[in-house]
Amino acid sequence: MKILLLNQFFYPDVASTAQHATDLARRLARRGDEVTVVASQRSYANPRVRFAAEELWEGVRILRVPQTWMGKGSRWRRAADFASFMAACAWRLVWMPRFDVVVAMTTPPLISFLAALFVRLKGGALHLWLMDLNPDQAVAAGWLRAGSLVHRFLEACLHFSLQTAVQVIALDRFMRQRLLDKGVAPEKIQILPPWAHDDAVRYDEAGRRRFRQQHGLEGKFVVMYSGNHSPCHPLDTLLAAARRLQERQDIVFCFVGGGSEFVKVRRSGLRNVVSLPYQPLDQLGASLSAADLHVVVMGEPFVGIVHPCKIYNILRLGIPVLYIGPAEGHITDLIPPEAIGVWAHRFRHGDVEGVVACIAKCAESPLRRSAEAVRLAAGFSEAALAPKLVELLVRGSEVSLTEVPAYAGH
Repeated sequence: MKILLLNQFFYPDVASTAQHATDLARRLARRGDEVTVVASQRSYANPRVRFAAEELWEGVRILRVPQTWMGKGSRWRRAADFASFMAACAWRLVWMPRFDVVVAMTTPPLISFLAALFVRLKGGALHLWLMDLNPDQAVAAGWLRAGSLVHRFLEACLHFSLQTAVQVIALDRFMRQRLLDKGVAPEKIQILPPWAHDDAVRYDEAGRRRFRQQHGLEGKFVVMYSGNHSPCHPLDTLLAAARRLQERQDIVFCFVGGGSEFVKVRRSGLRNVVSLPYQPLDQLGASLSAADLHVVVMGEPFVGIVHPCKIYNILRLGIPVLYIGPAEGHITDLIPPEAIGVWAHRFRHGDVEGVVACIAKCAESPLRRSAEAVRLAAGFSEAALAPKLVELLVRGSEVSLTEVPAYAGH
Protein backbone atom coordinates (compact mmCIF):
# COMPACT_ATOMS: atom_id res chain seq x y z
CA MET A 1 0.00 0.00 0.00
CA LYS A 2 0.96 3.63 -0.46
CA ILE A 3 0.73 5.26 2.95
CA LEU A 4 1.10 8.93 3.89
CA LEU A 5 1.79 9.94 7.51
CA LEU A 6 1.31 13.55 8.62
CA ASN A 7 2.75 14.92 11.86
CA GLN A 8 4.79 18.00 12.67
CA PHE A 9 7.58 15.96 14.27
CA PHE A 10 9.31 12.80 13.12
CA TYR A 11 12.66 11.00 13.31
CA PRO A 12 15.17 11.94 14.65
CA ASP A 13 13.13 14.23 16.90
CA VAL A 14 12.59 13.44 20.60
CA ALA A 15 8.96 14.56 20.89
CA SER A 16 6.66 11.75 21.97
CA THR A 17 4.52 11.98 18.83
CA ALA A 18 7.69 11.85 16.72
CA GLN A 19 8.83 8.66 18.42
CA HIS A 20 5.47 6.92 17.98
CA ALA A 21 5.14 8.08 14.38
CA THR A 22 8.65 6.79 13.71
CA ASP A 23 7.86 3.38 15.22
CA LEU A 24 4.75 3.06 13.05
CA ALA A 25 6.39 4.22 9.81
CA ARG A 26 9.32 1.86 10.26
CA ARG A 27 7.00 -1.12 10.83
CA LEU A 28 4.94 -0.30 7.77
CA ALA A 29 8.04 0.06 5.60
CA ARG A 30 9.41 -3.27 6.84
CA ARG A 31 6.24 -5.06 5.80
CA GLY A 32 6.68 -3.72 2.27
CA ASP A 33 4.43 -0.67 2.26
CA GLU A 34 5.49 2.49 0.44
CA VAL A 35 5.59 5.02 3.28
CA THR A 36 5.91 8.79 2.93
CA VAL A 37 6.06 11.19 5.89
CA VAL A 38 5.50 14.95 5.81
CA ALA A 39 6.95 16.71 8.87
CA SER A 40 8.74 19.91 9.89
CA GLN A 41 12.37 20.71 9.27
CA ARG A 42 12.59 22.20 12.77
CA SER A 43 13.48 20.15 15.83
CA TYR A 44 10.98 20.16 18.70
CA ALA A 45 13.64 20.14 21.42
CA ASN A 46 15.99 22.62 19.74
CA PRO A 47 14.32 24.70 17.00
CA ARG A 48 17.71 26.02 15.91
CA VAL A 49 18.40 22.54 14.55
CA ARG A 50 17.12 21.97 11.01
CA PHE A 51 16.84 18.52 9.52
CA ALA A 52 17.33 17.65 5.84
CA ALA A 53 14.47 18.71 3.57
CA GLU A 54 14.26 15.19 2.13
CA GLU A 55 15.78 11.86 3.10
CA LEU A 56 15.22 8.15 2.78
CA TRP A 57 15.49 6.48 6.17
CA GLU A 58 14.97 2.73 6.69
CA GLY A 59 12.74 2.60 3.64
CA VAL A 60 10.66 5.63 4.73
CA ARG A 61 10.62 8.71 2.50
CA ILE A 62 10.71 11.79 4.73
CA LEU A 63 9.68 15.16 3.31
CA ARG A 64 10.30 18.06 5.68
CA VAL A 65 8.80 21.49 5.14
CA PRO A 66 10.09 24.82 6.47
CA GLN A 67 8.35 26.79 9.20
CA THR A 68 8.96 29.79 11.42
CA TRP A 69 9.97 29.37 15.03
CA MET A 70 9.03 32.34 17.20
CA GLY A 71 9.00 30.27 20.37
CA LYS A 72 6.48 29.31 23.02
CA GLY A 73 6.59 32.53 24.99
CA SER A 74 3.08 33.59 23.99
CA ARG A 75 -0.01 32.15 22.34
CA TRP A 76 0.30 34.29 19.23
CA ARG A 77 3.88 33.10 18.68
CA ARG A 78 2.80 29.46 18.94
CA ALA A 79 -0.14 30.14 16.62
CA ALA A 80 2.14 31.82 14.08
CA ASP A 81 4.52 28.86 14.10
CA PHE A 82 1.65 26.41 13.68
CA ALA A 83 0.24 28.50 10.84
CA SER A 84 3.54 28.63 8.99
CA PHE A 85 3.91 24.84 9.20
CA MET A 86 0.30 24.33 8.08
CA ALA A 87 0.78 26.62 5.08
CA ALA A 88 4.00 24.86 4.01
CA CYS A 89 2.43 21.45 4.55
CA ALA A 90 -0.68 22.40 2.54
CA TRP A 91 1.48 23.61 -0.34
CA ARG A 92 3.43 20.36 -0.33
CA LEU A 93 0.25 18.28 -0.31
CA VAL A 94 -1.11 20.11 -3.35
CA TRP A 95 1.61 18.53 -5.48
CA MET A 96 1.46 15.06 -4.00
CA PRO A 97 -0.33 12.07 -5.59
CA ARG A 98 -3.14 10.00 -4.14
CA PHE A 99 -2.32 7.56 -1.33
CA ASP A 100 -4.22 4.44 -0.35
CA VAL A 101 -4.04 5.33 3.34
CA VAL A 102 -3.49 8.68 5.03
CA VAL A 103 -2.65 8.70 8.74
CA ALA A 104 -3.00 12.06 10.46
CA MET A 105 -1.86 12.69 14.01
CA THR A 106 -2.66 15.82 16.01
CA THR A 107 0.47 17.99 15.97
CA PRO A 108 -0.42 20.69 15.16
CA PRO A 109 -4.17 20.39 15.84
CA LEU A 110 -5.35 21.32 12.33
CA ILE A 111 -3.14 18.75 10.56
CA SER A 112 -6.13 16.38 10.55
CA PHE A 113 -8.18 19.00 8.71
CA LEU A 114 -5.52 19.24 5.99
CA ALA A 115 -5.48 15.45 5.75
CA ALA A 116 -9.27 15.36 5.40
CA LEU A 117 -9.17 17.94 2.60
CA PHE A 118 -6.42 15.97 0.87
CA VAL A 119 -8.46 12.76 1.01
CA ARG A 120 -11.64 14.49 -0.17
CA LEU A 121 -9.80 15.93 -3.17
CA LYS A 122 -7.55 13.01 -4.11
CA GLY A 123 -9.12 9.93 -2.51
CA GLY A 124 -7.81 7.32 -0.11
CA ALA A 125 -8.79 6.28 3.40
CA LEU A 126 -8.18 8.70 6.27
CA HIS A 127 -7.25 7.33 9.71
CA LEU A 128 -7.01 9.79 12.61
CA TRP A 129 -4.55 8.81 15.35
CA LEU A 130 -5.49 11.18 18.17
CA MET A 131 -2.62 11.85 20.56
CA ASP A 132 -4.70 14.63 22.13
CA LEU A 133 -8.02 16.30 21.45
CA ASN A 134 -8.33 19.89 20.24
CA PRO A 135 -9.87 22.43 20.52
CA ASP A 136 -10.92 20.76 23.79
CA GLN A 137 -7.37 21.05 25.11
CA ALA A 138 -7.14 24.76 24.28
CA VAL A 139 -10.43 25.47 26.06
CA ALA A 140 -9.51 23.39 29.13
CA ALA A 141 -6.15 25.18 29.36
CA GLY A 142 -7.78 28.60 29.13
CA TRP A 143 -6.09 29.42 25.84
CA LEU A 144 -9.42 29.63 24.03
CA ARG A 145 -12.85 30.83 25.16
CA ALA A 146 -15.59 28.25 24.73
CA GLY A 147 -18.18 29.41 22.20
CA SER A 148 -15.92 32.03 20.64
CA LEU A 149 -15.69 32.42 16.88
CA VAL A 150 -12.27 30.74 16.82
CA HIS A 151 -13.54 27.87 18.97
CA ARG A 152 -16.53 27.29 16.70
CA PHE A 153 -14.25 27.35 13.64
CA LEU A 154 -11.86 24.81 15.14
CA GLU A 155 -14.75 22.57 16.21
CA ALA A 156 -16.08 22.69 12.64
CA CYS A 157 -12.64 21.68 11.32
CA LEU A 158 -12.47 18.79 13.78
CA HIS A 159 -16.00 17.69 12.88
CA PHE A 160 -15.06 17.69 9.19
CA SER A 161 -11.99 15.56 9.94
CA LEU A 162 -13.95 13.11 12.11
CA GLN A 163 -16.66 12.72 9.50
CA THR A 164 -14.12 12.16 6.70
CA ALA A 165 -12.11 9.55 8.60
CA VAL A 166 -12.89 5.88 8.09
CA GLN A 167 -11.41 5.22 11.53
CA VAL A 168 -10.54 7.23 14.62
CA ILE A 169 -7.97 5.82 17.04
CA ALA A 170 -8.42 7.04 20.60
CA LEU A 171 -5.94 6.39 23.40
CA ASP A 172 -8.28 5.52 26.27
CA ARG A 173 -11.93 5.08 27.20
CA PHE A 174 -12.24 8.69 28.36
CA MET A 175 -11.14 10.01 24.97
CA ARG A 176 -13.57 7.61 23.32
CA GLN A 177 -16.42 9.05 25.39
CA ARG A 178 -15.52 12.60 24.35
CA LEU A 179 -15.61 11.49 20.72
CA LEU A 180 -19.01 9.85 21.23
CA ASP A 181 -20.25 13.09 22.77
CA LYS A 182 -19.17 14.84 19.57
CA GLY A 183 -21.36 12.50 17.55
CA VAL A 184 -18.73 10.12 16.19
CA ALA A 185 -20.24 6.72 15.36
CA PRO A 186 -19.16 4.08 17.94
CA GLU A 187 -18.13 1.61 15.23
CA LYS A 188 -15.67 4.18 13.84
CA ILE A 189 -13.72 4.48 17.10
CA GLN A 190 -10.96 2.10 18.11
CA ILE A 191 -9.06 2.33 21.41
CA LEU A 192 -5.36 1.65 21.34
CA PRO A 193 -3.02 3.12 23.97
CA PRO A 194 0.42 4.37 22.96
CA TRP A 195 3.31 2.06 23.66
CA ALA A 196 6.58 2.06 25.54
CA HIS A 197 9.78 2.20 23.52
CA ASP A 198 11.03 -1.37 23.74
CA ASP A 199 14.50 -0.86 22.28
CA ALA A 200 15.38 2.45 23.92
CA VAL A 201 13.86 2.04 27.36
CA ARG A 202 15.09 -0.69 29.68
CA TYR A 203 16.53 -0.56 33.17
CA ASP A 204 20.19 0.40 32.80
CA GLU A 205 22.23 0.11 36.00
CA ALA A 206 25.44 1.36 34.39
CA GLY A 207 23.58 4.20 32.68
CA ARG A 208 21.92 5.06 35.99
CA ARG A 209 25.28 5.46 37.72
CA ARG A 210 26.71 7.42 34.80
CA PHE A 211 23.74 9.83 34.61
CA ARG A 212 23.70 10.42 38.37
CA GLN A 213 27.44 11.10 38.42
CA GLN A 214 27.23 13.43 35.42
CA HIS A 215 24.53 15.60 37.01
CA GLY A 216 25.60 15.57 40.64
CA LEU A 217 22.91 13.17 41.83
CA GLU A 218 25.13 10.61 43.53
CA GLY A 219 24.06 9.65 47.03
CA LYS A 220 20.70 11.40 46.57
CA PHE A 221 17.13 10.16 46.53
CA VAL A 222 16.05 11.34 43.05
CA VAL A 223 12.45 12.37 42.41
CA MET A 224 12.11 12.72 38.64
CA TYR A 225 9.56 14.35 36.36
CA SER A 226 10.53 13.53 32.78
CA GLY A 227 8.58 14.69 29.73
CA ASN A 228 6.49 17.58 28.48
CA HIS A 229 6.21 20.53 30.88
CA SER A 230 2.76 21.73 29.89
CA PRO A 231 -0.25 23.40 31.57
CA CYS A 232 -1.96 20.06 30.92
CA HIS A 233 0.41 18.59 33.52
CA PRO A 234 0.52 21.30 36.22
CA LEU A 235 3.63 21.06 38.38
CA ASP A 236 2.58 23.41 41.18
CA THR A 237 1.98 20.68 43.78
CA LEU A 238 5.29 18.98 42.99
CA LEU A 239 7.22 22.26 43.10
CA ALA A 240 5.54 23.17 46.40
CA ALA A 241 6.66 19.80 47.78
CA ALA A 242 10.20 20.49 46.57
CA ARG A 243 10.10 23.85 48.35
CA ARG A 244 8.99 22.17 51.58
CA LEU A 245 11.84 19.64 51.30
CA GLN A 246 14.64 22.12 50.59
CA GLU A 247 16.37 21.36 53.86
CA ARG A 248 16.63 17.65 53.09
CA GLN A 249 20.15 17.27 51.76
CA ASP A 250 19.45 13.70 50.67
CA ILE A 251 16.51 14.47 48.32
CA VAL A 252 16.75 16.14 44.91
CA PHE A 253 14.06 16.86 42.31
CA CYS A 254 15.15 16.30 38.70
CA PHE A 255 13.02 17.79 35.91
CA VAL A 256 13.90 16.52 32.43
CA GLY A 257 12.24 17.72 29.23
CA GLY A 258 10.84 20.93 27.86
CA GLY A 259 7.67 22.82 27.06
CA SER A 260 6.00 26.10 27.91
CA GLU A 261 6.11 25.43 31.68
CA PHE A 262 9.78 24.44 31.75
CA VAL A 263 10.75 28.04 32.47
CA LYS A 264 8.66 27.89 35.68
CA VAL A 265 10.90 25.11 36.95
CA ARG A 266 14.10 26.90 36.01
CA ARG A 267 12.94 30.11 37.66
CA SER A 268 11.81 28.41 40.86
CA GLY A 269 15.13 29.19 42.51
CA LEU A 270 15.00 25.97 44.50
CA ARG A 271 18.44 24.67 45.38
CA ASN A 272 17.19 21.06 45.44
CA VAL A 273 15.95 21.22 41.82
CA VAL A 274 17.95 20.12 38.78
CA SER A 275 16.47 20.92 35.35
CA LEU A 276 17.73 19.22 32.20
CA PRO A 277 16.66 19.28 28.53
CA TYR A 278 15.10 16.37 26.65
CA GLN A 279 17.49 13.44 26.46
CA PRO A 280 18.29 11.72 23.13
CA LEU A 281 16.32 8.52 22.63
CA ASP A 282 19.46 6.38 22.91
CA GLN A 283 20.10 7.87 26.38
CA LEU A 284 16.50 7.77 27.59
CA GLY A 285 16.87 4.44 29.36
CA ALA A 286 19.83 5.73 31.37
CA SER A 287 18.14 8.99 32.37
CA LEU A 288 14.87 7.30 33.40
CA SER A 289 16.79 4.60 35.30
CA ALA A 290 18.49 7.33 37.35
CA ALA A 291 15.26 8.03 39.28
CA ASP A 292 14.28 6.52 42.60
CA LEU A 293 10.70 7.80 42.28
CA HIS A 294 9.04 8.88 39.03
CA VAL A 295 6.26 11.47 38.98
CA VAL A 296 3.33 11.44 36.56
CA VAL A 297 1.03 14.48 36.57
CA MET A 298 -2.41 14.88 34.99
CA GLY A 299 -4.39 18.13 35.03
CA GLU A 300 -7.93 17.82 36.41
CA PRO A 301 -9.77 19.15 33.30
CA PHE A 302 -7.72 17.13 30.80
CA VAL A 303 -9.02 13.59 31.31
CA GLY A 304 -9.92 12.25 27.87
CA ILE A 305 -8.08 15.12 26.20
CA VAL A 306 -4.42 14.25 26.82
CA HIS A 307 -2.83 10.93 27.72
CA PRO A 308 0.53 10.96 29.61
CA CYS A 309 2.17 8.05 27.81
CA LYS A 310 5.32 8.39 29.96
CA ILE A 311 3.66 5.98 32.38
CA TYR A 312 4.37 3.02 30.08
CA ASN A 313 8.12 3.62 30.00
CA ILE A 314 8.14 4.05 33.79
CA LEU A 315 6.28 0.79 34.32
CA ARG A 316 8.74 -0.93 32.00
CA LEU A 317 11.58 0.04 34.35
CA GLY A 318 9.70 -1.08 37.47
CA ILE A 319 10.64 2.11 39.33
CA PRO A 320 8.05 3.33 41.89
CA VAL A 321 5.66 6.01 40.62
CA LEU A 322 3.96 8.97 42.26
CA TYR A 323 0.79 10.12 40.51
CA ILE A 324 -0.67 13.59 41.04
CA GLY A 325 -4.01 14.08 39.35
CA PRO A 326 -7.76 13.43 39.29
CA ALA A 327 -9.28 10.45 41.06
CA GLU A 328 -10.58 9.02 37.78
CA GLY A 329 -8.54 8.81 34.61
CA HIS A 330 -6.49 6.42 32.52
CA ILE A 331 -3.66 6.37 35.09
CA THR A 332 -6.01 5.25 37.87
CA ASP A 333 -7.51 2.71 35.46
CA LEU A 334 -4.06 1.36 34.76
CA ILE A 335 -2.61 0.99 38.25
CA PRO A 336 -4.25 -1.85 40.22
CA PRO A 337 -5.62 -0.91 43.67
CA GLU A 338 -3.31 -3.40 45.40
CA ALA A 339 -0.28 -1.46 44.06
CA ILE A 340 -1.22 1.76 45.89
CA GLY A 341 1.15 2.29 48.78
CA VAL A 342 3.47 -0.44 47.52
CA TRP A 343 5.05 0.69 44.25
CA ALA A 344 2.48 3.32 43.28
CA HIS A 345 1.31 6.39 45.19
CA ARG A 346 -1.65 8.60 44.33
CA PHE A 347 -2.54 12.15 45.39
CA ARG A 348 -4.83 14.95 44.22
CA HIS A 349 -3.56 18.35 43.15
CA GLY A 350 -3.05 20.62 46.15
CA ASP A 351 -2.26 17.81 48.59
CA VAL A 352 1.26 19.09 49.26
CA GLU A 353 1.32 17.56 52.75
CA GLY A 354 0.55 14.11 51.35
CA VAL A 355 3.14 14.37 48.58
CA VAL A 356 5.83 15.59 50.99
CA ALA A 357 5.11 12.78 53.45
CA CYS A 358 5.15 10.20 50.63
CA ILE A 359 8.50 11.38 49.23
CA ALA A 360 10.06 11.52 52.69
CA LYS A 361 8.90 7.98 53.45
CA CYS A 362 10.11 6.63 50.10
CA ALA A 363 13.51 8.25 50.69
CA GLU A 364 13.98 6.12 53.81
CA SER A 365 14.37 2.98 51.67
CA PRO A 366 16.79 2.26 48.80
CA LEU A 367 15.49 1.78 45.24
CA ARG A 368 13.20 -1.23 45.01
CA ARG A 369 11.99 -2.12 41.56
CA SER A 370 8.61 -3.77 41.16
CA ALA A 371 8.36 -7.01 39.18
CA GLU A 372 4.58 -6.50 39.09
CA ALA A 373 4.97 -3.14 37.32
CA VAL A 374 7.32 -4.71 34.77
CA ARG A 375 4.79 -7.49 34.09
CA LEU A 376 2.03 -4.91 33.68
CA ALA A 377 4.17 -2.95 31.23
CA ALA A 378 4.54 -5.96 28.93
CA GLY A 379 0.98 -5.44 27.70
CA PHE A 380 1.86 -1.91 26.64
CA SER A 381 5.08 -2.61 24.80
CA GLU A 382 5.70 -1.69 21.19
CA ALA A 383 5.87 -5.39 20.35
CA ALA A 384 2.37 -5.87 21.79
CA LEU A 385 0.58 -2.77 20.48
CA ALA A 386 2.29 -1.51 17.31
CA PRO A 387 1.27 -4.58 15.25
CA LYS A 388 -2.34 -3.96 16.28
CA LEU A 389 -2.14 -0.43 14.92
CA VAL A 390 -0.69 -1.74 11.66
CA GLU A 391 -3.62 -4.17 11.46
CA LEU A 392 -6.07 -1.35 12.03
CA LEU A 393 -4.63 0.65 9.19
CA VAL A 394 -4.59 -2.35 6.86
CA ARG A 395 -7.96 -3.84 7.68
CA GLY A 396 -9.83 -0.85 9.08
CA SER A 397 -12.64 -1.26 11.57
CA GLU A 398 -12.94 -5.02 10.89
CA VAL A 399 -10.00 -5.73 13.24
CA SER A 400 -10.90 -6.88 16.74
CA LEU A 401 -8.87 -5.40 19.57
CA THR A 402 -10.01 -7.78 22.27
CA GLU A 403 -6.41 -8.52 23.23
CA VAL A 404 -5.66 -4.92 24.17
CA PRO A 405 -5.23 -4.64 28.00
CA ALA A 406 -8.59 -4.37 29.74
CA TYR A 407 -8.11 -0.84 31.07
CA ALA A 408 -8.28 0.53 27.53
CA GLY A 409 -12.05 0.30 27.54
CA HIS A 410 -12.82 -3.08 26.01
